[in-house]
Amino acid sequence: MHPLLPPDYRPCDDEEFMNPLQIEYFRQKLLAWRAELLADSSGTLRHLKEESLLKPDLTDRATLETERAIELRTRDRERKLLKKIDQALARIDDGSYGYCEETGEAIGIQRLLARPTATLTIEAQERREMKQKMFGE
Repeated sequence: MHPLLPPDYRPCDDEEFMNPLQIEYFRQKLLAWRAELLADSSGTLRHLKEESLLKPDLTDRATLETERAIELRTRDRERKLLKKIDQALARIDDGSYGYCEETGEAIGIQRLLARPTATLTIEAQERREMKQKMFGE
């Protein structure tokens, strides 16, 4: 059973890290984000089916193709984001959400509020990015 969140609840650093209210807050945040992305992708599919590439004007057709390409790239990014959201929800279920996958340290409330799918502390993320930059991984 999930705890009931007060309507104006927002996690803060003064609380015990990853207490039941914080966990429920992030679960709900991730589920809402996921639902929003899925609704957007359904709209895109409908829009792509309705829009016809049989425009007589070459300029109109080129514009439409460009718009479709941008929309499909956006949906691809969202598909990857959905995977990260599902992984974050799985971490909530297994109790590892909010903790760095490299160091085991708390990621921090402010970072999780900004990026609920974060898996690394800022320091670990910076080390990873520096390594990738240096070694091209």
